[in-house]
Amino acid sequence: MLPVLMAGFGLGFSLIMAIGAQNAFVLRQGLRGHHVLPIVLTCALSDAVLITVGVAGFGTLTAALPWFETAMRLGGVAFLSWYGLRALRAACTGGAALETEGPATGQGIQTALWPAVLTCLAFTWLNPHVYLDTVVLLGAISAQYDPTWIFGLGAVLASFVFFFALGYGARLLAPVFARPRAWQVLDAMIGVVMLALALKLLLM
Repeated sequence: MLPVLMAGFGLGFSLIMAIGAQNAFVLRQGLRGHHVLPIVLTCALSDAVLITVGVAGFGTLTAALPWFETAMRLGGVAFLSWYGLRALRAACTGGAALETEGPATGQGIQTALWPAVLTCLAFTWLNPHVYLDTVVLLGAISAQYDPTWIFGLGAVLASFVFFFALGYGARLLAPVFARPRAWQVLDAMIGVVMLALALKLLLM
């Protein structure tokens, strides 16, 4: 079973790395130290649900519902465009994006946590590549392995390892981002990536 587990781990890891918008958001939250655990858990658990759906044999969803892929694609374009413009605005104006201190305490956690989690969910579930890659592709490939649930387990483990490493490993770069200019550069890069992904989705 170990070869099947590692095959799922390897494919899952490679697919997760290809989802740039979600990873950029996790990286930014990790650098700021804001709600890292809820964010990485949201990403990993969302992936686990999608992987389970794919491995369970529902990778034909987009074939059964032809409008589903288009709806997800247009939703992704709208969200990525909004977030990209928001990041570019932050790069130009500074403000909250330049705060590098740790998480807020007390009531502030409750007011800031849910917007962050909802944004993370949008990055995950409004990205049509998640459905095409994680559900359809991974689901189809898993059928080549026996037992398929071991393959799926490997992919789920890859998701947890990747997001926890990205979220908590980002803190190693904290000294660099103690400078406001570094935050502005990061926001500018994120904005460009988001808009580029939105354009790519629009032209698909």
